[in-house]
Amino acid sequence: MAWNEPGNNDNDPWKNRGKDQGPPDLDELFKDLGKRFNGMFGGKPSGTGEAKKPSGSMGFILVLVVGFLIWVLSGIYTLKEAERGVVLTFGEYSSLEDPGIQFKWTFIQEVYPVNIQTVRTLPAAGFMLTKDENVVRVEMEVQYKVVNPRDFLFSTPNPENSLRQATDSALRMVIGHSRMDDILTSGREVVRQNTWRELEKVIEPYNLGLIIVDVNFKDARPPEEVKDAFDDAIAAQEDEVRYVNEAKAYESEVEPRARGQVNRMIQEATAYKQGKILASEGQVAKFEQLLPEYKAAPKVTKDRLYLETMEQVYSNTSKILVNTTGGGNMMYLPLDKIMQQQNNVKSDSNRENVNYNTGSGNTTQPTQSATGRNGRTDRSNDGRN
Repeated sequence: MAWNEPGNNDNDPWKNRGKDQGPPDLDELFKDLGKRFNGMFGGKPSGTGEAKKPSGSMGFILVLVVGFLIWVLSGIYTLKEAERGVVLTFGEYSSLEDPGIQFKWTFIQEVYPVNIQTVRTLPAAGFMLTKDENVVRVEMEVQYKVVNPRDFLFSTPNPENSLRQATDSALRMVIGHSRMDDILTSGREVVRQNTWRELEKVIEPYNLGLIIVDVNFKDARPPEEVKDAFDDAIAAQEDEVRYVNEAKAYESEVEPRARGQVNRMIQEATAYKQGKILASEGQVAKFEQLLPEYKAAPKVTKDRLYLETMEQVYSNTSKILVNTTGGGNMMYLPLDKIMQQQNNVKSDSNRENVNYNTGSGNTTQPTQSATGRNGRTDRSNDGRN
């Protein structure tokens, strides 16, 4: 219910007992709060002669304890597995912390975590002048890792900027000592290796606390105004390399084949030579064995040689001679049997000739009766006489 309703309601909050008064003065309100605050910490309130009880000192101690606990807890921190903590005490390097839960004195020490396992990437690109006075745009990427967190943070104001400038300097030096064609085609790997070595030499005196993991040669191209001409030149060089490789492949294919043919011909010639030598030796041995027999019986030996020769000659022909002078009847011969017999005789003669030519020492001569071979010997003798 409202305090100013009609009637005998006395609910005015600004009214004191026995005295009508407006809202309290702000100065008095602040004075009252100040007295209460002084009494909390053991002071004497103004206008009174009694001392306040010492319960306020316990509250102050409690506030101090709570603040100390908060201060201690604020110094607990955690370093990840890949990080190392660089600790500064009053702004000066003091220690290097390992991964895990660590403690630092708040407002006294500062910790800077540094990742030493992540491989970081730094790009570098620009237009550069080559040894043969051509302009080329080169893009390169440097990969590095931090190995010394203290040097990485405090050796230079900005280690990444220092590395970028060193990369640009090393790259321009290498490009300035290389030819345009080598940079665009076959010399890219040489440029990459030389840039890597030169970059390590440049950053070594600065102790940046990092190592170069890799240097990637991403792209190298001429200015857009002359790009078409350089593309044609590069295509021609690639065709040259392709033709050379094809020629080498053809050489590697034909040369072994030719060497094999040469070796085969040499072996065949050697075998032919050995065969001729062995055949000649066999003929000489045959003649030496035949000579004593000829000296002992010249006529018989001559007749035997003649018969053997005629047998070989007639065995190679299909004509048959029949002597009909002895009788009036004409003989009909089985030609198929005779031809088969001639083939058998021919194969036997070849085997005998092989034995003679190889010098096997077999001096046994084929002995045929005067009437063997279906009467051809007698007829041959008749014809001869």
